[in-house]
Amino acid sequence: MMRRLIILAAAMGCLISLPGSTLQRLSLNDMVTKSTMIVRGTVQPATSAVMRGSLIYTHYQLSVTTAFKGAPGASVDVAVPGGMLNGTRQMVAGAPTLAVGQDYVLFLWTSKSGLTQVIGLSQGLFNVSKNAQGQLIVSRGAAASPMLNSSGQFVPDTNLQMTLAQLVSAIQAVLFGGSGQ
Repeated sequence: MMRRLIILAAAMGCLISLPGSTLQRLSLNDMVTKSTMIVRGTVQPATSAVMRGSLIYTHYQLSVTTAFKGAPGASVDVAVPGGMLNGTRQMVAGAPTLAVGQDYVLFLWTSKSGLTQVIGLSQGLFNVSKNAQGQLIVSRGAAASPMLNSSGQFVPDTNLQMTLAQLVSAIQAVLFGGSGQ
């Protein structure tokens, strides 16, 4: 069944021109489970870009303030696909944009080669800010790239916003035996 869906999706991809990337939509539970690290931190000014195969990756240093999953050091090198290297700009649809000095919660995964990235491209990147009542809020916009559910059907993505305390509770529920959100 899954093989047929993959073949069908590939055939449709040849017939229909879609802009950018197609992502699997990840629930909050999926991101918690599949992440190797979940951290809160601030992006530092130093960035660099490197070529890995045919892709440019921009590397950001994240100063970690809180670890919710995993055991990162005081900082984490986060690689984001796309960027500028030797006069060549490469853009990857769905890739997150990190701003120096911004406070984030990031759901990260590290590949076998040691490259640490935001899970689900922009799906695993949450801005941290304060609301009018002074509560810390985490939020992310809906991804602009097409999304597929686990059955291979196109589904819309949605904005996510909650208090940091609610996010921490949801993470802990998944990690320590509950169902989370």
